[in-house]
Amino acid sequence: MDLTDSAWLINLVAGVAIAVGVVGVVIPVVPGLLLSWAGVLLWAIFGEGSDAVRWLVLVVATAVALLGGLIKYLVPGRRLKTAGVPNSALLAGGLLGVIGFFVIPVLGLPLGFVLGVYLVERVRLGPGQAWSSTKYALHAAGMAMLIEFTAALAVAVVWVFGLLWSGWALP
Repeated sequence: MDLTDSAWLINLVAGVAIAVGVVGVVIPVVPGLLLSWAGVLLWAIFGEGSDAVRWLVLVVATAVALLGGLIKYLVPGRRLKTAGVPNSALLAGGLLGVIGFFVIPVLGLPLGFVLGVYLVERVRLGPGQAWSSTKYALHAAGMAMLIEFTAALAVAVVWVFGLLWSGWALP
């Protein structure tokens, strides 16, 4: 490997971006799926190997990311509506989650979300049923994270196959 060749650096930066994106889904500090997709975009534009393979990988990764992003909101949202959790509770949870993220980095986001949903539901339903709605909201948030993680991981797998297929990693 020639150190003046930039292909290894582009592959390294793209791979790190994709890996950080996958981890960023679980540890909500960075927009994980978007960062993983951006790593594939970087590789498709500046990488070496077959142009057709790189652009095909970008198209597939884009489709996976868009589909994952769409499903991430549709499936949990439908379950929350079925459970009767109102949008106001989710909005309060999101707002307190953002505030919590800055007060207690990383852990404040889920704690603030739970607190926001619980407080709104406690006012609306009383203390007895508030926790039940909060559990539904937690389940939906976990499902959304799992869907996004799966999509980010699928983007990473598509990139690895593309890297191998484009001929860069093979002699």
